[in-house]
Amino acid sequence: MLLDPILDAFRYQRDGLPATSPLYYRLLGLTVDDAERGGICADVLAQTPEGVSPVLDALPLRFLGGVHRLVLDGDAPELARFYPSAGGCFEPDDPDPYRDPSPVFLATVAEHRDRVVESLARTVQTNEVGRCASLLPGFLAVAASTGLPLRVLEIGTSAGLNLRWDHYRYEGGAEGTAWGAADAPLRFTDVYVDPLPHLDVDALVVERRGCDRNPIDAASPEGAQLLRSFVWPDQLDRFAALEAALTLAPSVPLEVDRADAATWVSEQLARVVEGVATVVFQSIVWQYFSPETRAAIRDSVKAAGSRATPDAPVAWLRMEPGANPTKGAEVRLRQWPGEERIVAITGYHGRPVRLSNDSD
Repeated sequence: MLLDPILDAFRYQRDGLPATSPLYYRLLGLTVDDAERGGICADVLAQTPEGVSPVLDALPLRFLGGVHRLVLDGDAPELARFYPSAGGCFEPDDPDPYRDPSPVFLATVAEHRDRVVESLARTVQTNEVGRCASLLPGFLAVAASTGLPLRVLEIGTSAGLNLRWDHYRYEGGAEGTAWGAADAPLRFTDVYVDPLPHLDVDALVVERRGCDRNPIDAASPEGAQLLRSFVWPDQLDRFAALEAALTLAPSVPLEVDRADAATWVSEQLARVVEGVATVVFQSIVWQYFSPETRAAIRDSVKAAGSRATPDAPVAWLRMEPGANPTKGAEVRLRQWPGEERIVAITGYHGRPVRLSNDSD
């Protein structure tokens, strides 16, 4: 694969990270500089599998996730001293060359070249549980408007952690409201900003199921470590949330089907279930689908919507980049019977969450 489009993707990813991940901002810039000089990063990135889109398939995050995995596995102890996720520390403005991760990072990539190359073929699977706080207002809106228990179907489920959204605790709603068990292992606080959502809504999930081309078993050591590797190492709040969700996962069984998304959605929605509100939902997955898959999913959901009744309503809840991606993601809710509206604007990892009154 040509190096120029790959490095363009790395620059694009880097330019969005100065404030959110100073470590990855530094490492992405280092990777670009080294590759332009014909260094080890050029050698590694040249092995990108055919058919992988540097931007749409998040190649920079595949690369960084592969190196992070080395750190988490204990195979890169020198580099680990710069990774907060492994107990290290990185100060972006520190002038001391000893505390510059650049030489150690490049040496690690060179030493473990083959493992880093393997990571370029591995799809990014963050299963970011922080997005549950963004999706919650949509789930509660369906529950409130229908008065029915929920059947939730997730597209691009990964390890299924977001399918367990109703077992987490959400605090900071309007008039001090909160949602979820007070003793839940995962608690979301300081997520919602004015106007605050009303969280005093009853919602009961009676069926949960998802699909993914490559599901991850969150209860296995390998699956848990893979999920950790895709969390940015200097975002410790995200690590804490992931660990809490992993702790809970074995106690909430669910089905994650290894399946093509379009086929799976069609099959699931072919069954009309009365007495429940069926909610198809997703978060930051649309970019990974082909135009044909997107069209097929739209058609299946709309067809199910056309068959919906007050006793068997259908909804499509999705958190995806909006018209202006720099402003964050839009949480859109389409209900049948009903209309489509933007429920909230949110950060890509689930905070902050700001309710929206817009409709479309």
